[in-house]
Amino acid sequence: MASQHHDHAVGHEDGQHHEGMSKGKIWRVFFYLLAITALEFFIALVLVHGGVVSKGLGVNMVYIALTLLKAYYIVAYFMHLKFETFGLIMSITVVFLFIIYFIALMLTEGTYMKGHFNPFPFWPNS
Repeated sequence: MASQHHDHAVGHEDGQHHEGMSKGKIWRVFFYLLAITALEFFIALVLVHGGVVSKGLGVNMVYIALTLLKAYYIVAYFMHLKFETFGLIMSITVVFLFIIYFIALMLTEGTYMKGHFNPFPFWPNS
């Protein structure tokens, strides 16, 4: 009985699974996230608030791109999705894209319904 004791998790033989995150990789990703956040704060507090760049679509697109980059690092490294199989990554990605599409579709349809269909004429559209 004592000879059947295993130090590894069931199904994970030596060399079969990824090596995982080392402390160096964790700190490297942390500093990437810190730099991206510092860049966002610099854009917001120095460039936009200082009047160098005006608020608008360009600034919003930069914020969205930086936020998506931070989301990638968090999901890929801290949630260990980068080390999973391609099938799992694609199944999660496709579902996520469908959810984003559904949200955009509902916002579009809701805006149309608000502008073109008013069941209560005594309540004005605002």
